[in-house]
Amino acid sequence: MLFQALDDKGKCAGFYSNGELNFEKSPAQLGHTATWEYSVHLSDCDVEYARLYCGGATLAEVCPEDQRRNWENLTARLLAYFKSFSEAKVDLDDHCFYRLVPERFLLEFFDAKNEITRHVLESRDKPPNYDFLVHLSSVVGEMAQRELFLNRNALKSKLASKRVRDFWKKIQTHNKIQYNIFGTKTGRLTTKKASFPILTLDSSMRSVIKPKNDWLVELDFNAAELRTLLALAGQTQPKEDLHDWNIQNVFKDGLSREEAKKRIFAWLYNPASKDAELSKVYNRETVRQKHFDGTHVSTFFNRVIPADEHHSLNYIIQSTASDLFLRRMCKVHDFLKGLESHILFCVHDSLVLDMTHSERKHLKEIVDIFSDTELGRFQVNVKAGKDFGNMQEVR
Repeated sequence: MLFQALDDKGKCAGFYSNGELNFEKSPAQLGHTATWEYSVHLSDCDVEYARLYCGGATLAEVCPEDQRRNWENLTARLLAYFKSFSEAKVDLDDHCFYRLVPERFLLEFFDAKNEITRHVLESRDKPPNYDFLVHLSSVVGEMAQRELFLNRNALKSKLASKRVRDFWKKIQTHNKIQYNIFGTKTGRLTTKKASFPILTLDSSMRSVIKPKNDWLVELDFNAAELRTLLALAGQTQPKEDLHDWNIQNVFKDGLSREEAKKRIFAWLYNPASKDAELSKVYNRETVRQKHFDGTHVSTFFNRVIPADEHHSLNYIIQSTASDLFLRRMCKVHDFLKGLESHILFCVHDSLVLDMTHSERKHLKEIVDIFSDTELGRFQVNVKAGKDFGNMQEVR
């Protein structure tokens, strides 16, 4: 039976099914089997999520033509309710939106949402990475419930800058990180409009983020994209820092680390670029030919991405590296269940934990889990600090 969750806030848990609103029992208790999208209330429910079947498309984008006018009318009325509450200065973080809207409208709205959900489930195939998408949805959904511990005093000395003042104003109300798992074609996460802007946070403002426990611990893959290329080509992974390894074994001409990085990436993602030394070590054409058919990239993790030749290798490597990272993030999340330490956020291929001092004994195992990817063991850099702006390498 189809159902729809009403709200993501814990105190507003409720759902619609079979023409009724229910605030007492869970969908699992009543044997419901499918809904439109994941909600934190559903973390322990075994149900199908229609939005995952259509790559994160919106309800409007997948609505059948014969239902489109009705759906547009209903969504316009829903937005009008939001606008009226906003103008009345109703704080929807403290009030349940769906308790403020007339029940008759809700029944009509969620019945239409059920019909679109049914259409998607009946007309689309389940994607091959569906189970992973469910797992990832639950992990980022849990992260979105956590308020960041923000030390706003760290910015007071910089308030003469308009950019800092604008940031200061935004984080008064946007102190949670809400990720969109469908924000890019390669699978890399983006953040939603109402999110704390962690992915675009200037390095000079990072010190505003502090742990609620004792330490922030950051894990990231050393040279993630180059290691992904080596793995896809079936080549051995150097154990040391890969950029230093390139200086010693590929270039051999006294380049600095930054110069070496600039040279390799200028070559890697430009099919017209020629570099004899790099071509001897990194088999980019072998990888491109294996995963690109001329119009689409098909990755190791079964993502199919429209691409031209110029962007094909970029999509192959970045999408695969992103999926490697996100799968490791989910594994670390599972390991931390039952502990006080938890994942606070991620920034591309960097994972940041909020860790207690007493649970530091688990760090080695966490690093092992993070490094043990589906494409082999990747070298991991580890940093720790009392705020995100002052992280020191841990050896």
